Amino acid sequence: MASGVREISYAEALNEALREEMRRDDKVIVFGEDVGVFGGVYKVTKGLLEEFGPERVLDTPISEAAIAGTAIGAALMGLRPVAEIMYLDFLTLATDMIITHAAKSRFMSGGQVKLPMVIRTQYSLGRAHGCQHSQFLAACFLQSPGIKVVLPGTPKDAKGLLKSAIRDDDPVLFIESGVLYRLKGPVPEDEYLIPLGKCDVKREGEDVTIVAVARTVIEALKAADKLAEEGISAEVIDLMTIQPMDYDTIVKSVMKTNRLVIADDSVKTCGISAEVSAYVSEFAFDYLDAPIIRVNSPPLPIPFSPQLEKQYMVDSDKIVDAVKRLVK
Repeated sequence: MASGVREISYAEALNEALREEMRRDDKVIVFGEDVGVFGGVYKVTKGLLEEFGPERVLDTPISEAAIAGTAIGAALMGLRPVAEIMYLDFLTLATDMIITHAAKSRFMSGGQVKLPMVIRTQYSLGRAHGCQHSQFLAACFLQSPGIKVVLPGTPKDAKGLLKSAIRDDDPVLFIESGVLYRLKGPVPEDEYLIPLGKCDVKREGEDVTIVAVARTVIEALKAADKLAEEGISAEVIDLMTIQPMDYDTIVKSVMKTNRLVIADDSVKTCGISAEVSAYVSEFAFDYLDAPIIRVNSPPLPIPFSPQLEKQYMVDSDKIVDAVKRLVK
């Protein structure tokens, strides 16, 4: 492992990002349900209250609309709030604040108003938390211009993207994968930022492009390893940010490999894979040697049973099967 790089978990990387940004800028505040005394349900905010005190780390009532609304007000008054919504499912209780107000403030003010706020949340698909706590609703916010949507898939990306999100002058919805919190990976010790709105080519390949996002990035990389054993070279692209989306990197890859598989925890209808597929079909159709294949969650509520949930989820074997249907 290179000098200055260590293995830490996805949750620890997020904690480091928050801690570093709070030290760097005293306008950064953190609030949400159980983020202070308890250190966060998933320990992402552990130790922040002790270091920064109750004026900058605040426990809130159980009201997602109030949490989002407070973030908007704090940002309008010059702070840089990082508000936590415990589950992505619960964003539905705050959609008026996020979609009607946060996403539109800069536009409605003619650019005079900045709204530097981050809403952190996570989806628990893969943790047997039931259908009310596991939905992957990220694609819903693609219909809300004005809010950026970020989905890190590795510890390194989690830290670099969160730091960039906190420094951004527009509202950012930062969606984490709960099943990845314990995942460990290399994270540089020195400060670094990862720009919003850019894909990352996690693995280069020649035969097929696999586009993945959030949890499915790890599954896509596993699939690429399995495919390599059979002589198939897969290029893996991590979207990282879906609003704005880095279409150029995707198209460039498809122009090279001539085949595309998209792995996404959304259901197919109007999901992230639908948007990627539509764009490539519109702007790079002539480069495709085979139909685009999307690997998605089925159009069903998420089962509570761990065995059924496992069958429901996108995994490396399903991605491998999709690639083999294209590369014959």
